[in-house]
Amino acid sequence: MTTVVFLLLPGVHLLDLAGPAQAFFTAGDFGHRYDLRFVSGTPAPGTPADGAPGTPPPDAAVVASAQGLPLVAGTDWPALGPDDLVVVPGWRVGGDPGAWPRLSAEARERLRAHHAAGGTVASVCAGSDALGQAGLLDGRRCTTHHAVQDALAARHPRAHVVRDVLFTTDDGVVTSAGIASGIDLSLHLLAVRHGPALAARVAREMVVYARRNGTEPQASAMLRHRSHVDDTVHRAQDHIDEHFARTLPLADLAARAGVAERTLTRAFTRATGVTPLRYQQLLRRERAEHLIGQGATMESAARTVGFEDSRSLRRLRTVTDGTGVRPAGR
Repeated sequence: MTTVVFLLLPGVHLLDLAGPAQAFFTAGDFGHRYDLRFVSGTPAPGTPADGAPGTPPPDAAVVASAQGLPLVAGTDWPALGPDDLVVVPGWRVGGDPGAWPRLSAEARERLRAHHAAGGTVASVCAGSDALGQAGLLDGRRCTTHHAVQDALAARHPRAHVVRDVLFTTDDGVVTSAGIASGIDLSLHLLAVRHGPALAARVAREMVVYARRNGTEPQASAMLRHRSHVDDTVHRAQDHIDEHFARTLPLADLAARAGVAERTLTRAFTRATGVTPLRYQQLLRRERAEHLIGQGATMESAARTVGFEDSRSLRRLRTVTDGTGVRPAGR
C-alpha cells in the first residue's frame, strides 16, 4: 500500500490538508488504497503536559491549524519507498516571511532523502517554502498561491517561480497554488499513477466540478471580474455566468438588472473593466480552453460554448483578456 505523509507545520490551513487527504482516501473506494500518515514538521513546544485533557500520545504532537482546530500529528516518520509521497500543506502567512514556520532538521533531511531515493514530494500553497528550506526548489520550476509568489521568489532566488498556474511538476517536485488547488494537484497525481479514469471517478465522488490542468490560471474570468461592490452588475453577471453559451441581448440583461441598456453598459465597464459582451466572450473562451485541454477538438469545444463553428473561437483565442495574457498552446 502506498503511503502518503502529510507534513504539518503551525498554522496549517485545513483545506490545504483536507482536500488532498480526501482525494487519496477516496481513491481507496475504487481499489487503490493509500495509507495516510500525519507528521509534525517542527518541534512541538506547548504540547499539553502528561495527564492534561487533550494530551496526545507520547509519540505525537499537537499542531495548531489556522482555523483554530488542533491537529494531532505523529513525531516519528514511517519508512518510505520510492512509490510513496510526502505532501506539505500550506499555512497562514503573515506580513513577515521571516516569521514563517521553520522545518526541523529531521524534516528537512527526510524530504531530501525521500526525493533523492526517487520519491515524490509535493506542496500546497506556502508549503512550497518548506520544500525550499530543504533545498528542493533550487533550479526547479515551482508555484504557490498568487499572494505568496513574490515572497517565495525572494526567499529562494534559485527557484524558478511560475506565476498564475495551478500546479507545476519538475523532477519529482510538485507544487500547487494553494487552498482548493491542492485537490487539482492530488487528482493529477492519481491520474499519473492510476490513469485519468480513476482521477475522474474520485473527482465525481468528491463533487468536483472539473478536473483542471496545471497550466490553467489560478483565478477564473469570473473571479477576476467579480471584485467589485455593484449589485446591479453582479445581477447581470449572475445571468451571464449561467447562460454564457447562449445569445444574450443587452436589452434582456438590462431588464434583468432593472436598468437601461446604456446605464448597464456604463456600470458594467466601470465595475469590471470590460463590457457585458466582452465578459461573456471571456467566459466562453476560458471554458473552451478547458475543454481543449481535456482532449476536445476545437470544433467540439466551439459548439459547446455557443459558437456555430470553430472560426469564431479561433479569432477569440487570439485576443487578450485585458491582462495581456493569451491562452497557452495557440
